[in-house]
This record gives sequence, structure tokens and C-alpha cells, in this order.
Amino acid sequence: MVLPETDTCQNNVKTATEIFTEYKDFIHMVIYSQVKNRSHADDIFQDFFISLVSKPIPQNVKNIKSYLYRAICNDIVDTQRKVEKYNAQIHKYKKRCNFSINNTELENALIREEQMNKMFDLIKGRLTSSQSQAIALRYGTNSTIKEVAEKMGVKCTSVSRYICTGLRRMRQSFK
Repeated sequence: MVLPETDTCQNNVKTATEIFTEYKDFIHMVIYSQVKNRSHADDIFQDFFISLVSKPIPQNVKNIKSYLYRAICNDIVDTQRKVEKYNAQIHKYKKRCNFSINNTELENALIREEQMNKMFDLIKGRLTSSQSQAIALRYGTNSTIKEVAEKMGVKCTSVSRYICTGLRRMRQSFK
């Protein structure tokens, strides 16, 4: 027995696939004209497909390209807002957790390394493997989000989510 919701979802995916097949070049062109970073543009392209599945083009739309243009622009603005909000949260967290690090003394560096190893062991015990791996790669090896994503074989947004969720869970457990 197929549920009506499943049927609707399948129809939405089919419709979005047809639109992407027909207007793929146009969608790429609009995204690349608005977003200069290639990896962000690719993420927006993929997210736009999900956006079309969740909110399909209404039947009464006469100019599909015009509708797609407006929808893409709205998605780009939403993505930029999310990034700005994330960066503001990181900045707020950075201000709250102002740790001083003394890089000049060898003894402090050894103590810091030992504390970091203990912290990563604690993280492995309390978080999922993806979250702990992302945090360990990001902060243990000072890798960028993009490098961590390549090592883990996932998108940059997934790495950011793993790190964000993992750090939030660790903060909550320390309260």
C-alpha cells in the first residue's frame, strides 16, 4: 500500500528531475553569476534540487525560467543568511571562550598537547563517530572545513553540521 504522502513526494522528485534535466544549464548560469565560490555554488545547486522537491513549481506559472530565477535568488539569500548567522554564532562563542595559549614555553606546549589528547578521548566517548572525527580533523590537525570534507568523503556543509552539533553537545555536557 502506497501512502498518499509517498506518492506526492515521488511526483515532486520526478517533476524536479524533469525541470533539472531541461533547465540545468540555466540554473547553473544563474547560480554561478551570483555566487563566485565554486564549492558554494555547487552546494546551492544541489540544495536547489531539494528546494524544488519540497516546494514544486505551481501549475499556474507561465514563465518557468522567471520563476526559477526568482527561486534561485531566494535560495542564495537564504543560504547567505544561514552562513552569516553561523559566523555570528562562532564569533559569539569565540568571545565567550577566550583561551590564552602560550606558544613560547615548551612546557606549556606539552601540557596543552596532553590536554588536547584527553579532550579528544572525551569527545570520542561522548559523540558519534562522524562528529568526533570531524572535530578531531578540524581542530587536532588544524585542517580547513574543505580538507576535512575531502578526508571524510562528505560535503562541507555536512562537516560544518557535524562540528556544530558535536561542539554543542560537548558544551551542554560541560554545563
